[in-house]
Amino acid sequence: MHHIKCKNPVSSTESNLHSLSLPPPMEPRIVLITGCSSGIGLALAVKLANDEQRRFKVIATMRNLAKREALEEAAGDALNDTLEIKKLDVCSESSIRECMDSLPGRHVDILINNAGVGLIGPIECQSIDDMKGVFETNFFGVVRMIKEVLPDMKRRRSGHIVVISSVMGLQGIMFNDIYAASKFAVEGFCESLLYQAMKFDIFLTLVEPGPVVTEFELKTNEEAMLGDYSKTDPETVEMFTNFYLKNTKAIFSSLGQTPAEVAEHVLHVITMEEPPFRHQTNQVYTPVTALKYADPSGELVNDILYKLVFHHDTLMQASLQAIKFIRWKANKVQQGARMLGLI
Repeated sequence: MHHIKCKNPVSSTESNLHSLSLPPPMEPRIVLITGCSSGIGLALAVKLANDEQRRFKVIATMRNLAKREALEEAAGDALNDTLEIKKLDVCSESSIRECMDSLPGRHVDILINNAGVGLIGPIECQSIDDMKGVFETNFFGVVRMIKEVLPDMKRRRSGHIVVISSVMGLQGIMFNDIYAASKFAVEGFCESLLYQAMKFDIFLTLVEPGPVVTEFELKTNEEAMLGDYSKTDPETVEMFTNFYLKNTKAIFSSLGQTPAEVAEHVLHVITMEEPPFRHQTNQVYTPVTALKYADPSGELVNDILYKLVFHHDTLMQASLQAIKFIRWKANKVQQGARMLGLI
């Protein structure tokens, strides 16, 4: 019997070590987030920067660096490690360009367009300049950012563009006329851009939260209570203060998500192998948006919402309280499961 001898025999120990060796770690993906001084942007920047697998290098941007303290405190040890804070005003092309030029190779793997402003109340009491300001940030801010990163993503045939939109980009809500219009514009822009992005293997995702409880939202509602509504009629003022603001407070306390919850959804989306084009973070709103698509005439959803607000206010309040209680119970169950190590 002939024995074949190996010129370079490998010991069993060496073989086992070789088979167990892990591939070299992947370079962290560069994530640029706008509007990180508070709210969703701050929560998202901190979450990604503190990722246990160190999958991300976060470029957290904000218009006014004087407001960076809250982010610095929340970031902890990630600051100047996996998180870097830079100035960026989405309303200024030169500011965007300056920020991008400061990045090595102007390279961004994931762009998260989060910067946004709100505007509520009767339109007779809002100036055209205020309305333009909403569009400058919410719509043109998104367009400016995408214009800046898209050419490089096209060249690399790789990238993910995320836009924090809103369910109000799918269904208008009373007294949010201009804000909803800006989000509708974003949705239409992204729908149109999607097919071009797909051709270059670039993912595009609209994340659509419902109400999110932030200091900004609370302040906006408080200021609205003290607003000057002399330019509109008494019936509209009554509708805004006694119907809209009252119901908004109940909706936020019952259905509102925290910025951290929305950040968790965004993390899920950007780590998916095939990210969706649309992702709603609050399933309570899915039936409302589904109704709109089910009835192209719009009569079904509009009739339901109108009657719910003006004819069945008591029923809506009771429903919101019931939902609030159910969510409270669900959170308690989850907390108990975590304590027991079940999840």
